[in-house]
Amino acid sequence: MKQYNNKAYLYMLPALALLVIFAFYPFVQTIIRSLYATDNMGVNTIFIGFKNYSDLLSSPSFWNSLKVSFIYVIIVVVIGVLLGFATALLCRVNFPAIRFFSAAYSLPIAIASSGMALVFKVMLNQSVGILNIILKTNINWLADPKWALVSVGVLTAWLNSGLNFLYFSSGLAGIDDRLYEAASIDGANSFNQFRNVTLPSVRPIMFFVVVTNIINAFQSFGQIKLLTQGGPGESTNVIVHDIYKNAFMNYRYGYASAESVVLFFIVMILTILVFRTNGAKDASK
Repeated sequence: MKQYNNKAYLYMLPALALLVIFAFYPFVQTIIRSLYATDNMGVNTIFIGFKNYSDLLSSPSFWNSLKVSFIYVIIVVVIGVLLGFATALLCRVNFPAIRFFSAAYSLPIAIASSGMALVFKVMLNQSVGILNIILKTNINWLADPKWALVSVGVLTAWLNSGLNFLYFSSGLAGIDDRLYEAASIDGANSFNQFRNVTLPSVRPIMFFVVVTNIINAFQSFGQIKLLTQGGPGESTNVIVHDIYKNAFMNYRYGYASAESVVLFFIVMILTILVFRTNGAKDASK
């Protein structure tokens, strides 16, 4: 038995080696760099302790990027999850071309965010954009501080909704039809069946989708860089874009590393809170 366990560890070594090289080692180096002042090449020069963190926490730009990030995450998660869930529910109803619709709605998974950002840039153009033509408005969606963050958030939510659709479709397909039959016999209408059968059955999938969407939303960068570059002003300067700006435009690698560490702990704390909330709901049942 001991020999069998040793072989199992040997099989895990390649994966562990990749994790150490590409995940753990860079993270440790980021923590170390956050304690140093660096030169323009990112080389550690002077040990300054937690000064990067104190500068970060006293920076209005950082707090603004944090506020913008939370608003952006809420937009992305709420719209992306609701879209994915609603379309998955729709695909449980048989109608002509259901298979074509399911395949077409999953296409955002195969589309690079940078490619779709360029398409959306044309669609949201104030002069020739189709959105203004349809709505009969004259809004500069990407240059107006009131609409820029919403526009980028909706794009990201739509990109995420394709994968969310597949997750929810898988979860809905696993619900035993006999549960609906039993609920129907007991006199439950469609809404009660949805509330008492569908929602409890997909709650594990819902939990997984919400957690992954929160993590992915905090890591969004490509579409923001291409569409708004953090502007106008700092209205779309989410924390990941702020890290990029400080590191590769201002050459403050130590400061950007400190910002990365703070982002890691923010995402970790939010993930733990979501897990604890889900665990508390399970314990109450």
